[in-house]
Amino acid sequence: MRVRSARTLTAAVAVAAAVTGSLSWTSTASAHSTEPTPSSSSTPRNTAEAETGGVAILKKDPGGDVLAGAVFALFDSAGKESAKGKTDAQGELAFKDLTPGVYRLKEVTSGSPLHDTVADQDVIVTPGVDTPLTIVDPFKDASVLLKAKDDKSGKLLPGSTVNIGTGDKTILTLTTGSDGTASGKLPVNSRTGSDFWVKQVKAPEGYEMYKPSKTFKAKPGDPVTVTTTNAKAATTPQPTEKPTERPTEKPTGKPSDRPTPDKPGKDEDVSEPSASDTPTADETASNTAAPAPAGSLAHTGSDATPWLLGGAGLLIVVGGGALAVARRRRTGDTTDEN
Repeated sequence: MRVRSARTLTAAVAVAAAVTGSLSWTSTASAHSTEPTPSSSSTPRNTAEAETGGVAILKKDPGGDVLAGAVFALFDSAGKESAKGKTDAQGELAFKDLTPGVYRLKEVTSGSPLHDTVADQDVIVTPGVDTPLTIVDPFKDASVLLKAKDDKSGKLLPGSTVNIGTGDKTILTLTTGSDGTASGKLPVNSRTGSDFWVKQVKAPEGYEMYKPSKTFKAKPGDPVTVTTTNAKAATTPQPTEKPTERPTEKPTGKPSDRPTPDKPGKDEDVSEPSASDTPTADETASNTAAPAPAGSLAHTGSDATPWLLGGAGLLIVVGGGALAVARRRRTGDTTDEN
């Protein structure tokens, strides 16, 4: 009985020694665990990926070319910056691991001297999705300076109004101020520039309209100067004296000195009537002479009045002599009869 027990104990010790040697290579928990060992990093990562989202930006210009070097910043609803980055050579930029919600996207710089930035915009981030966003940066506006000048002196003129446009569309209207200039912005839609026309619609006061339509080209961001020249308007001279209803000149004709039948001339001798009824020689000559016509002759450079008076005096003398001779004869005949 004891021998069997001793043999049994010896065998048990040998088995125990063998088992102890094999367990020294691995832990009991890991070797006999029927459940998979959990990973301390894999489960939280999967949970985070399911709860976050992102934004994928593609940057272009109006011509379709991608733009590298544009800087964007993303702000959360509290105004705190959540992410910031720059577009690569392909014009791409991605923001990852963002908490879902509404963000404010701001373009800090376009990264190009020809392009302008876009206005700020809201972006919605959804879980498990990278929201695609294509942004087109416009070309920078050209700066235009308008000048209106006198075509002779070059003096700058205020009050000149022009329309500036492209094709059949008016884009900008400018009016020169007191310094004779005005300025504005013109949109450009090409890297090489855009063509514009300018036409004056109102001339400065006292000047004629500049009728031709001028054309010019403006590149993105470039300053351009446009000049219109105006000639002074022709003026009609105004009369210095106001017309009156009454004539301003007095008649220059002088009254004629020729005697008329009713009124003797100033140079004609007026004979007094004699005591007898027999007319005197002067009266006879006056009565027999033909009356001078009324009015006066046109002046021809010499006055005929002295000649007329001389002729009349000669007739009077001849008539008087003839009358005296007749009277003597009559007296002689009377004496002979007595």
